[in-house]
Amino acid sequence: QVQLVESGGGLVQPGGSLRLSCAASGFTFSNYAMSWYRQAPGKGRELVAAITKAGGSTNYADSVKGRFTISRDNAKKTVYLQMNTLKPEDTAVYYCNANNGIQSYWGQGTQVTVSS
Repeated sequence: QVQLVESGGGLVQPGGSLRLSCAASGFTFSNYAMSWYRQAPGKGRELVAAITKAGGSTNYADSVKGRFTISRDNAKKTVYLQMNTLKPEDTAVYYCNANNGIQSYWGQGTQVTVSS
């Protein structure tokens, strides 16, 4: 049974940091590119960051470049999103995605709220 379980969300003040984790099971993690998406209230889901299967290449949305870092540990079957200098506009539900070009899996999401 495929599972992607996100954790690490919460309430943080502007300028603060959070680290999201996404633990995978039920598929061969190292064969999948991993991504983080987010969806703010009333908006569509947008790509935040992505990392290739071996972790050798990453890309980011312009809105988070220089503030967010995606990484993965294939031995632990986990992908991370380090979020620094958070802004109110980063408030959203953050989703983990696994994709191998044939199949795509989603987690249930974790809420991130940036507010004073």
